[in-house]
Amino acid sequence: MEVLLGITGKDFVIMAASKATMRGPTIIKAEDDKTRQLNPHTLMAFSGEAGDTVQFAEFIQANIKLYSMRNDTELSPAAVANFVRGELARSLRSRSPYTVNLLLGGLDPVTEEPSLHWVDYLASLAPVPYAAHGYAQYYCLSLLDKHHNPNISFEEGMKLLEMCTDELKRRLPIDYKGVLVKVVTKDGMREVPFDNERIARSA
Repeated sequence: MEVLLGITGKDFVIMAASKATMRGPTIIKAEDDKTRQLNPHTLMAFSGEAGDTVQFAEFIQANIKLYSMRNDTELSPAAVANFVRGELARSLRSRSPYTVNLLLGGLDPVTEEPSLHWVDYLASLAPVPYAAHGYAQYYCLSLLDKHHNPNISFEEGMKLLEMCTDELKRRLPIDYKGVLVKVVTKDGMREVPFDNERIARSA
C-alpha cells in the first residue's frame, strides 16, 4: 500500500515516500516520515511491515553512526548499501527475518557522484538510476523509463516526480496522503516543499 520513489540526476538524488501509514485499507497515521538520514550524504527510505521497518531503520542508523565514530570517516552510499544488504541477508537466514523494502540514495563524498540502490526484503541489491517500491512500481516505472536521463537538472527531476504522483492520483484507488520529498546534494540533504494538493488532470 506504500509508495517509495527515487530519482537520480546530474548532482542530486530525489527521494519521495508516501505519508500514510496503512494496515490494509485502514489509515493508521496520515503524517509519517518513512526516511532516515544515515550519514551526512546518505538517505534511506523504507516500506513494509510496521514493526520491522522502524526497528530495522533505527538499527541501521545506529550502526552507521557507530562506524563513523569508531573510524572517524563516513561510509559512501555504496558501502552503506552493501552493509544493509548483508544485514538483511543475515536476518533472512534467522528465525525472525525483517520484511522491509528499501531505497538508499546519496552522493559519494569523494567523487560527488549520485547513486541510488534498490533493496528488497529478500536482500536483493541493485544500483539503479531510478527506482520504486510499493504500488509506485506498477504505475511509475514506465514513466521514469521514458523520461529519465542521467543528466537531468533538479527542476527536471522534480517535474518528473510530479508526473509520477499525477499518475498515482489518477490511477491508484487509495489515498496515500501525498508524498514527503527529500533531496541529497553535495551540500547535504533537505526536505523539499511539494504540492500534494495539486489536482491531476485526466489523461
